[in-house]
Amino acid sequence: KHLEKMTHWFHRNPLKATAPVSFNYYGVVSGPAASKICSDLRSSRARLLELFTDLSCNPEMMKNAADAYFSLLQGFINSLDESTQESKLRYIQNFKWTDTLQGQVPSAQQDAVFELISMGFNVALWYTKYASRLAGKENITEDEAKEVHRSLKIGAGIFKHLKESHIPKLITPAEKGRDLEARLIEAYIIQCQAEAQEVTIARAIELKHAPGLIAALAYETANFYQKADHTLSSLEPAYSAKWRKYLHLKMCFYTAYAYCYHGQTLLASDKCGEAIRSLQEAEKFYAKAEALCKEYGETKGPGPTVKPSGHLFFRKLGNLVKNTLEKCQRENGFIYFQKIPAEAPQLELKANYGLVEPVPFEFPPTSAHWTPETLAAFDLTKRPKEDTVRDWSKPKPEEAVKPVKEPDIKPQRDTGCSIS
Repeated sequence: KHLEKMTHWFHRNPLKATAPVSFNYYGVVSGPAASKICSDLRSSRARLLELFTDLSCNPEMMKNAADAYFSLLQGFINSLDESTQESKLRYIQNFKWTDTLQGQVPSAQQDAVFELISMGFNVALWYTKYASRLAGKENITEDEAKEVHRSLKIGAGIFKHLKESHIPKLITPAEKGRDLEARLIEAYIIQCQAEAQEVTIARAIELKHAPGLIAALAYETANFYQKADHTLSSLEPAYSAKWRKYLHLKMCFYTAYAYCYHGQTLLASDKCGEAIRSLQEAEKFYAKAEALCKEYGETKGPGPTVKPSGHLFFRKLGNLVKNTLEKCQRENGFIYFQKIPAEAPQLELKANYGLVEPVPFEFPPTSAHWTPETLAAFDLTKRPKEDTVRDWSKPKPEEAVKPVKEPDIKPQRDTGCSIS
């Protein structure tokens, strides 16, 4: 079955970019088992980075590739005897990553936990971009809609796990406005939940659920977007303005949805005057969203250059508000003759169904290739001295961080969806 009414547009920030890591520790590593682990780390990292921009990659491929790399990387982080002690290799390697909002200015930390979090962050971003790509398809199937929903919940779960369980372990806390800072990661979590709820709303409309439920879901979703926007309010506008415009326009958009469907509920209860007032409020928020669409298109910053107001998802709501308001006005002129209140009705709606929770996430356990013997084959006493030989844990000057060339997804016919 095709869900023809479902078409979404989501803002996406660019993927994080990273400097190459060779995992070559000359003199320190002895024995084939330890050498093989270094070789496997290098190849599994390269494979994972490759998949981030591969349009044929699906969630199963992504999970397998991520698990392969993370299970090997765990040997650089956790001790093998399950004690609280960390691995002796945690600080052996320097890792360099850019941030989603700060362009090509990288952060570097000599800490395998920083690598685990940064790569995990990109995996979460990949799930959101995959969801965005699917959601922009023409005539999305029910199964694809479920996959969009699930991918956004998985992304939220990864971001949440990083925030709660791994970011606090960093020796060097994230700088202001960087991806691993609490405000940013919280905004990503909330945005994933809000977007997954958009899919729930589209499904509820498709299945002709009660207007009261749709209004409540839309209201909760608008609140999510408002909360995400508020989370970013103290960030530098130079790099957060475009993202915030998106969050604000989605907040206005779903508030309009809430008033529109609340108006239908009021009309069904013979409160036609209040219904008209609710629809007028929907019109007001829709006009605000339209103005923000224009501003979004003109705002410089990370993210796609598109005109959201031309998208089908946007135009459909405009028609719905207009038609519902006209219907209420006709009914009032023929049947009800009720006075239209000066004040808009209060939206104090609570959704009992359809609220999105992140899918719990855990990193895979340490690879079975890590044995006490393999770990012993890394002899840190044989590290080169910095004054005589270049310290190989520091990045070479040529290890520049090249931006990720992300595939350019063209809008599908009729849907007007564009995905960065």
